[in-house]
Amino acid sequence: MANDHSRRKFIKKLGGSTLFAIAAPTIIAEAANVKDKGVQILKRRSKVPANDRINIASIGLGIMGFGNLKAALSREGIELVSGADCYDGHLQRLKELYGTDIKTTRNYEEILEDPTIDGVIISTPDHWHARQAIAAMKKGKAVYCEKPMVKKIEEGDEIISTQKASKLAFQVGSQWASSIVIQKAKELYETGAIGQLNFVEVYTDRFDAKGAWQYSIPPDASAQTCDWKSFQGGVTNLPFDSTRFFRWRNYQDYGTGMAGDLFVHLFTRLHTITSSFGPERIYATGGLNYWKDGRDVADLMLGLFDYPKTDKHPAFNLSLRVNFVDGSGGGDSMRLVGNEGEMVLNGNSVTIRNKKLPLAPGYGGWDTFGTFPENTQNEFVKAYNEKYKEVKPQVLPVGELVFQAPTGYDMRVDHFDNWFNAIRTNGVANEGPEFAMRTTGPALAANLSYQEKNIIHWDPVKIRRKQSS
Repeated sequence: MANDHSRRKFIKKLGGSTLFAIAAPTIIAEAANVKDKGVQILKRRSKVPANDRINIASIGLGIMGFGNLKAALSREGIELVSGADCYDGHLQRLKELYGTDIKTTRNYEEILEDPTIDGVIISTPDHWHARQAIAAMKKGKAVYCEKPMVKKIEEGDEIISTQKASKLAFQVGSQWASSIVIQKAKELYETGAIGQLNFVEVYTDRFDAKGAWQYSIPPDASAQTCDWKSFQGGVTNLPFDSTRFFRWRNYQDYGTGMAGDLFVHLFTRLHTITSSFGPERIYATGGLNYWKDGRDVADLMLGLFDYPKTDKHPAFNLSLRVNFVDGSGGGDSMRLVGNEGEMVLNGNSVTIRNKKLPLAPGYGGWDTFGTFPENTQNEFVKAYNEKYKEVKPQVLPVGELVFQAPTGYDMRVDHFDNWFNAIRTNGVANEGPEFAMRTTGPALAANLSYQEKNIIHWDPVKIRRKQSS
């Protein structure tokens, strides 16, 4: 009954919108084949008014650091004051892009001491996230912290408690939480577009050196141009190594591997759509099969996750895969499967395909019916017809319903808009520390499962590992 109610909500919602006029043929068409897709272009969110200026600084100026700045500075009322990084070339590049008046430093603590800065964007290696985020909040700065929020599960509690005490705007940089595509998927899921969820599969596959974290190393990289001691942050005490410095994701000392970098994004999408707190059983496997360049993290990782029933969703199972050696060329897709259809997310689009089981199951074909003696078959048919005599022919869904983000859409811009609005209004950002730990925690638990070759029992409410029973 609950499924029927959800499905009626979905159809009713479509029926009351302009979308229905476009997409109705894909919802109720009786034709066996539907060639034309009903595609709705999603609207970008309205601009957030720039009521007052926000001064920001960037801590970490690698790929994500510069990418985050580009998105943040595209918004009105945002001014870059300073930047910190351990490589002099990144500091030079910051001035080339944004002006010689931008303050630069190797020491991020100088930024935290500047009273003119309202918020900091932390885009450093994973082992720095927690300590820099906590230090920034203790100095009264709003924080935008790259994912994963923490490198170790036990670091999460202090970030959560520090943010609660400070009430500062805190956003983690898995921008899917603010994507208009994911928000549309959430709306569709909640209105019963696919019926009762039972299974989710997600993959992110790549097939190029840069996608496998073999980033370019500048020819001037040296112990003089790189603050190697500060970069290590006390977790290692090694001679200068430019490969570790610029390709830190490949090393467990500084990074969190595929799970911390990419599983977190996949969990963010899923948890935003379903309002889930996370799984209760986690198992991961994989290996280092191709990129044997000195790294100590996997280049293929598979994860299985059991989600318990909650008041927001039924129990379901999740399969995740990340493969850096995909000879088909790579790709990214997410599929939520229900008893009345599937929802597929590819890039900046979400597609609904519906198929519903008939009320009368039928007989014959690949079935035991043909093995019965003739008189038994006749008795079966008589009983079957009596049992299903009230079942009427149904008009079943055929085809697809597609929603597409506008050309050039950048979800990072919406994610920064959300953070800036939280700063201006003393509000709560979409991806605060508790939400982020519910995506980071299972990802890091997957790393533990891979390393220990064991199932991890997880408490999605308390956000911590359970002791095995």
